[in-house]
Amino acid sequence: MQTKILKKYITKNFWSNKTVLITGINGFIGGNLAKKLVNLNANVIGISNKRLKNKFLFFEGITKSLKFHKIDIKDYSKIEKVLKLYKIDICIHLAAQVDVNIAKVDPYLTLESNVKGTYNLLENLRHHKSIKSIILASSDKAYGEYKVADLPYKENYDLRPIYPYDVSKAAGDMIAKSYASDLFKLPVIITRFANIYGPGQLNFTALIPDCILANTGHRKFIPRGNGTNKRDFLYVDDVCDLYLCLSYNLYKNKNLRGEVFNAGTGHGYTVNEIVEKVCGIYKNNDLYKKISKEFANKSLTGEIQHQFMTYKKLNKYFKWKPQHKLEDGLKETIHWYKRFLKKYKYETFLEDKK
Repeated sequence: MQTKILKKYITKNFWSNKTVLITGINGFIGGNLAKKLVNLNANVIGISNKRLKNKFLFFEGITKSLKFHKIDIKDYSKIEKVLKLYKIDICIHLAAQVDVNIAKVDPYLTLESNVKGTYNLLENLRHHKSIKSIILASSDKAYGEYKVADLPYKENYDLRPIYPYDVSKAAGDMIAKSYASDLFKLPVIITRFANIYGPGQLNFTALIPDCILANTGHRKFIPRGNGTNKRDFLYVDDVCDLYLCLSYNLYKNKNLRGEVFNAGTGHGYTVNEIVEKVCGIYKNNDLYKKISKEFANKSLTGEIQHQFMTYKKLNKYFKWKPQHKLEDGLKETIHWYKRFLKKYKYETFLEDKK
């Protein structure tokens, strides 16, 4: 049971008069978060470098309930023009190049989006007097490689990334700390979350949607490693709930400025275990056996081997904890994909550059 003060962060009494900017609103998390905020009667402003067509918001039918601007966060002047149109109370910065595979082959794009995009936004918000709360999405990958014995990650661990995506998130993380310092006093909280999954994840190179499509016969699952690397997984509804919690509490308490919060379940699952669980829900043991054989002789390159983290600090500060067990979250995700695939060909939702 959450405490009385925590319940206030999901009430219309708080959100109905707030203007909330979501960067990367067309993304998986941005779309789910926008849906929750619209239901709370918030005035949602979204920016993205992608069109609304063929995205989660389009599928869920809530595009008319928000204001959308197609701009690239790498363009400082365009961010400035949008911010002049509104008095933003809260900003949740999710826009990023999030695909680790793209980062391996196009580090320039990744660094431009995740580093330049971050300081462009924060510098603009520094001059935006109405802003009371900024939540910046970093990543567990910002920590870099640690021995399994040192896991789960803790907020006071040094950031020691090597690979392009990981470096880009750590750099954005540190830029945010600078803006939150006593020099600028920008109200920023930094989040470092585990892998996020759930309805609306239309990046089909991600492990869980990729495995779902293999089970529905839409395409072949191609392993990136031998299946032994460990990852932690958070359900998207828990993540959205947490963004609301942090946004609310920072709005109410400026002393939270500059804080960093990890979020995970504290349990690392091997890729092989995730594949087994998804195939198990589909009762498709033959596919699991086939994929298991394909893991052999594969090696993971350009990625951290093992990652997981807890929610201890979050629980200490706000009594927050994730509500969804992995098995339940997977079943809800599969149910959503069943509806989605009945209505659309998944190929029409593949990433484009427009």
